[in-house]
Amino acid sequence: MTPTQSSPWRNIAIVGPYLSGKTTLLESILSVTGAISRKGTVENGTTIGDNSPESQNRNMSVEVSAAYTQHGEVQFTFLDCPGSIEFAQETANALIGVGSAVIVCEPDVSRVLTLAPLFKLLDDWEIPHLLFINKVDRATSSFTEVLQALKTVSSRPLIPHQYPIRKGDEVSGFIDLVSEQAFQYHPGAPSDPIPLPEELKAEEQAARQEMLEGLADFDDRLLEELLEDIDPSQGEIIKDMKQELTADLIVPVFMGVATEDYGVRHLLDALAKETPEPAETAKRRGVKAASNEVIAQVLKTYYTAQGGKQSLVRVWNGTLTEGMTLNETRVGGVYRLMGADQKSVQTAEIGEIVALGRLDPVQTGDTLSSKGTLELPRAESLPPVYGLAIAPENRKDEVKVSGALTKLVEEDPALTWEQNRDTHEILLWGQGEIHLRVALDRLRRKYNLPMTGRPPKIQYKETVRQAVESVHGRYKHQSGGHGQFGDVYLDIAPLPRGEGFRFSETIVGGAVPKQYIPGVETGVREYLAQGPLGFPVVDVAVTLTNGSYHSVDSSEQAFKQAARVAMQTAMVQSQPTLLEPILLVEIYSPNESTSKVLQVISTHRGQILGYEGYEGWPGWDKISAYFPQAEMQDLIVELRSATMGVGSYRWQYDRLEPVPDKLAKRVLTQQEG
Repeated sequence: MTPTQSSPWRNIAIVGPYLSGKTTLLESILSVTGAISRKGTVENGTTIGDNSPESQNRNMSVEVSAAYTQHGEVQFTFLDCPGSIEFAQETANALIGVGSAVIVCEPDVSRVLTLAPLFKLLDDWEIPHLLFINKVDRATSSFTEVLQALKTVSSRPLIPHQYPIRKGDEVSGFIDLVSEQAFQYHPGAPSDPIPLPEELKAEEQAARQEMLEGLADFDDRLLEELLEDIDPSQGEIIKDMKQELTADLIVPVFMGVATEDYGVRHLLDALAKETPEPAETAKRRGVKAASNEVIAQVLKTYYTAQGGKQSLVRVWNGTLTEGMTLNETRVGGVYRLMGADQKSVQTAEIGEIVALGRLDPVQTGDTLSSKGTLELPRAESLPPVYGLAIAPENRKDEVKVSGALTKLVEEDPALTWEQNRDTHEILLWGQGEIHLRVALDRLRRKYNLPMTGRPPKIQYKETVRQAVESVHGRYKHQSGGHGQFGDVYLDIAPLPRGEGFRFSETIVGGAVPKQYIPGVETGVREYLAQGPLGFPVVDVAVTLTNGSYHSVDSSEQAFKQAARVAMQTAMVQSQPTLLEPILLVEIYSPNESTSKVLQVISTHRGQILGYEGYEGWPGWDKISAYFPQAEMQDLIVELRSATMGVGSYRWQYDRLEPVPDKLAKRVLTQQEG
C-alpha cells in the first residue's frame, strides 16, 4: 500500500541564485510566524540560516540549514539551500526530500538565465515549486517584462498570484489576483487591505485573466466557465491552484521584499493552502510500504563538535522514534533543527525533516528503513571541475589526513580526494575554488588540521622518438670477497601512443642466464619511473639482446644495475620528448553564450570537435573539445564567467600528446628549478 497518513507538516526548500535573498526570506518567515523574536541579518552573521563560520565569513550559504515554524494549522520545515553553483550538490541532495520549493529571484531580466539549472533540476524531480520575486523595490523593469523574461527559463507555465501597486518608482503594495483585493505594505507588519486603485483596474484584469487562462489549460470546467464569462469563486481558484501545483503543472508567482517582510505572509498562506501534503509527495516518489514500516532518507550529513555525526532525514512513511533500529543501526536521538540549535523530540512523523544522532554507517542519500524493503533514488553526483593539491602545514599531522578527509567527504559528497600515483600529491576535487577553500577551512576548524592548497602538478610523461640498438651497460664492483658483475646489451624503440611498456629478450646460447633476466627487466622498469627529463617514461619497448656474466660474481642485483646503466645511455640517444595528458571535455552552455565559450576554448589550446543541442535542455548546447590538462585549472572560472555562472562540463582522460617545443622548454626549466 502507499502512504496515506495525514500530516500537518510541510517541508519546503528555499532555493535561488547567489544573492537573491533566500536566507533573508527564511529569516523573515521565522520572524512573522513568531519562531524567532528578533530578525538577524546576513551581513552581521546573525541569521538562523548561514550559521556556520564558513558561511558567516563569506556572507553566503555554503551548506543546507534547517529551521521549523508554524503558520496556522500547518507546521513547516524549511531548508535554506546554497545559491552558489559551487554548492549545487548540497541543494540537489536536499531537494530529493522536500514536498515543494520556493525559488527566490531578483526582478532583473538580465539575470534570469541563472535560474535555468534550478528550474531544470526541479522539473526533473517533479518537485512542485513557486516563484518569489524578491527585492521588487529595486526593480528597473515592469512586472510584465520580468514575468516574460522568467517564462523563458521555465518549462511550466508561470501563473501570477499577485500584481504590484506602484507609487512612482516605489512598490507600495500588491493586488491579490485571486480575491482581487488590494493591499498596502507596511515594514515589519501585515499589509492593510485598501481599495483597488482605479488606474490599475485594467492592468489587474489583464493579469487576472492571464492567471485564469493558465489554470484553465489544465481544467476543462474552468475553461467552460471562462468561455461563458462566469467568474470563478475564490475557493474554486485556490482548489485549482493546489491541484495543479501538486501535480507540478504550474508555477505560481509571488513577490515582495524579504528585508521588510513585504509579501511574506501572503506567500506563507499559499504554502499552507496550496502545497502538497506529505503523503502525496511520497506517492509521487514511489514510496510503497506497510503502514507500520518506517522509511526515511538522508538529505545531509553533519559532523558537530559536541554531538558527533548527525544525519538530516526526511520521514517518508511511519512514525520514527528515538531508540528504534533503522538499517540495523540504533537511532541515538531525534532532533528538530533551528539552524545551529537543536531540540530533542521523541518522535517524528511522515513529512517531518529531523536530525538523527549516531548513525555512523549511514551516508547522504541512503534510504533508512525499519524493514529494509526499499531503496529510493538519490541525487546525481556532480563531476569534479576544480582541484587542489593539499598538504598538512605540520608534518606531524599527516596521520590525521585520511580520517579527516573521509569525514569531510561524508559531509559534502561533492568533494572527492585521491593520492595521485605519479605526483604523490593528495588531490582534493570539488566544484570551484571557493568550494575547496571552504573545505580547507572546515579541516582547520573541525579537525584542527591546517592544510595548504596549490594547483596540482600536471601528470607529464616522456617517451622516445628514435630507436637505438645494442646499447651497452656494464656493472662491475669489487670490494673483497664476491664481487658484482652484470653485462647487458639493450635495444630501445618507441611504441604507438597508449601501448605503455613492453619488455622482451632474444638471448641466444645463455649469454645471460635465465635467472638474471628478471633483474634486467626490474632495472629497466625502475629507471623508466623517472626518465632523463624527470618524468615517467611510457610507450617504449626494451629488448635484451646480448650480454655476459661471471660464474661467481654475477647476480640478479648486478644485472639490474647493468640495465639501469644501459638505459641511461639509451634514453639520451633515443631523443626523449615530453608528453602531456589530453582530456576529452563536454561543455554545457546556454546557446546564447556558445560563441563566448568557443573563444574560451581557443585561448586554452583547446581543439573544438563540434557542438550540438544539449538533449533535454532546450536552448542549450553541448560543445565537445580536446583540452591539454595543463589548461584546465581555471577553465571552470572562465566558463562560468562566460555563461553567467551556469555553464558546466564533464571530462575524461583521452590520450597523451607531445608538448609544443616552446611550452616544453618552460616545463623543463620549472622542473629543474
